[in-house]
Amino acid sequence: MYLWGTITAIGVIAGYVAVLFANIRHFYTDDTESQYAPLWVMLGRRMRDGEFPALVPQHWMAGNYSIEEAGLLNPPQLLIDLIAPSVDNLAIYATVVKLIFAIILALGVYRICLEYGAKAPWAALAGVSIPFSGFLLFFDEASWFTALSGTAWMVHAWASSVRYARGRGGPIPVFIYLYLAISVQYIFPAVEAGLMIAAVAVGEVIYQRAWQPSLRLLIVSACAALAGLLTYLPSALSATVTWRGNSQINNDQFLTVPWSESLNASLPSTLPAFTSWWGYVQPLPLVYIAWFLIPALAFIDWRKATGAARELSAVGLFAIMMLMWTAGPGTIGPLRWPMRVLPMVALGLLLLVCVLLGRYVTFQGWRRRGIAAGVLLALLLARSFSAAPREIVSHLLAVVAVAALGAATVWLGRNRGAAAACGLAIVAVFPIAFVQVAAAQPTPMSWNLPEKRSDMIAAFPKFTGTTLQLGDRALIQPGEKTLQGAYGSLVFGNYAKNLDQDYVAGYTPNGHFWFGEMLCMRWDVSVCPDAYRRAFAVEPSTGRTVVDLMKIDRVVLQRALYPDARNQPAPPGWEWVEYPGHENVISVLERAGGPISTSNGLVADTAGVSAVSTSESGMTSRVRVSSPDGGQIVFARLGWPGYRVRLDGRELPWHLVDKTFVAVDIPAGTNNGDLQVTWRPPGWKIGALTALIGLLGVAVLQWVFVRSKRRDSDTDDDGADEDTPTTPTPTDTAAAADPDLAGVRP
Repeated sequence: MYLWGTITAIGVIAGYVAVLFANIRHFYTDDTESQYAPLWVMLGRRMRDGEFPALVPQHWMAGNYSIEEAGLLNPPQLLIDLIAPSVDNLAIYATVVKLIFAIILALGVYRICLEYGAKAPWAALAGVSIPFSGFLLFFDEASWFTALSGTAWMVHAWASSVRYARGRGGPIPVFIYLYLAISVQYIFPAVEAGLMIAAVAVGEVIYQRAWQPSLRLLIVSACAALAGLLTYLPSALSATVTWRGNSQINNDQFLTVPWSESLNASLPSTLPAFTSWWGYVQPLPLVYIAWFLIPALAFIDWRKATGAARELSAVGLFAIMMLMWTAGPGTIGPLRWPMRVLPMVALGLLLLVCVLLGRYVTFQGWRRRGIAAGVLLALLLARSFSAAPREIVSHLLAVVAVAALGAATVWLGRNRGAAAACGLAIVAVFPIAFVQVAAAQPTPMSWNLPEKRSDMIAAFPKFTGTTLQLGDRALIQPGEKTLQGAYGSLVFGNYAKNLDQDYVAGYTPNGHFWFGEMLCMRWDVSVCPDAYRRAFAVEPSTGRTVVDLMKIDRVVLQRALYPDARNQPAPPGWEWVEYPGHENVISVLERAGGPISTSNGLVADTAGVSAVSTSESGMTSRVRVSSPDGGQIVFARLGWPGYRVRLDGRELPWHLVDKTFVAVDIPAGTNNGDLQVTWRPPGWKIGALTALIGLLGVAVLQWVFVRSKRRDSDTDDDGADEDTPTTPTPTDTAAAADPDLAGVRP
């Protein structure tokens, strides 16, 4: 078992090397380069400085990291963050991090297969194949890191759940892996883990014909959900002020995948047809799973396999649920784009096929079975041709390659055994991954951001204080995506975090609705042309401009968006400043009197109040205030839910100016009062309580599990009669159905 587990890990490493030969930046593209890697750097830097960066006010719309995909309560993610500032080349760092999680994912799938009684070589084949299935390879591993990490922990939760339900393991591993899957702070793995637990619970009732094991599994899963509740309570309780406030269910067909495409899993050339950013026919093999998956169905002894239907019912149920999800609806509250669950389809189908192969593979009647496999390949060709008829040559070449690999695998299986056949099937994964990635170049997903932070910092202007950039990423031409071009002067997404500079906003799928409306700012920091006027517009109730209330030190204008701005007079109190070498890309406004972001904390405006900042942190502003007749203080803080205000220990209400800025009314007669404006993630007390309940619950379950094991051990030691019947394990049952399985697992 350990030998093939090691082979699984080595196989994933070899596959990554093959992919890197095709595109050295494959694992540093799209959201990884623009969102995750810079976020790791910023969070790690702040944690090293002793901060817990749940809120960074200067980052404004993207500064509430309790609702972003930051994984603030996920220990492995925090370790990634802490290491990140010490690494200069982010492409290398992201690739290594993803390789580690790909190995964790592969070993988790390997474990599940073993728990369902598969032989180790077939389990290893499933494990090596899953990271190189189409959607995982081209999206979750290339771009959407939290989907990869959440899935990696979820599959281990699945394996541990089966062990716990069948009495071979305790509740603590289930709890830990579920918590890790939940706390990556990405909703899809959390929901997928919940559906997986439901499938396993139902499947174990069907298999064991007893409800107690499934009840115990559901209880420990509920404990993990309670512990992980704090991860999502801030998002849920802040949703009303974000872009995600709409909780409707609708089906717009965008990124919904027809079942016929989801099942076209074994032709490496397949380019599925559904609506996405790139039109109808996709440029990437997103529904590909594994070259052997469909043809191998012909080499399963289905007469014997029907005997495992009850035992594998959880896997089948999970695969069916995921297939239904991929077809829509397109949006279910915060869950949008059903295409995202294609890795779960790959997981369910790989588990089913590899477990069945690992228990019931047969090469008897190989000619007849070969013909059946050929028919399946013909169906795959027909489906792939229907989706992308212009790629017929590629499809035909793929059919020939899969047929040749299949024939060689069958020959090895008949003459050298299953281990040799699995070895060839594993090795075949590597060139297929290479060809698929090479064929997709240049990738349509890459932002082409620089890799080395030292190069970025050296090329960029030395801006200090808080900067507001007004630009549109769509205006950057392909040839300008270099440090000598746009990326030496402009920031989009989280790029500013690589530079250790405070820019307003960043990459966010959870933007503050009213702030976004105020500056017409989008998820990637892009703005509309009217943003310049809006930034310097006067807020009526205070008489101050928006940039004053935000305590902005500098406004950077993209010349492609505002080509004539430099020829106009600077706004009152501002001046145009030259930054040699950058003047062709940006125009820069700075305050004539110097920066204001470091003056008097985050106090932005006062009316009838004397206010002196005494201490300032991301989550707390402390101000000494006096107001004989009463007045108002406006803070340069975005009005996220979760604020609490106290004056000399007495709670005060707070309100919003222009639906955006936190403001407090100071009562008349206040003299040197101690005003504290404190923010905490909404629901944190409830989340802390539920986490404690979850921990206590799993402790009780572990105590019950240990006692039951001791009781069983004491019963055995008392000398049970040799004829006393025992409950067969799944492996025993499988071995009885197929003698070749005897002795596979210890």
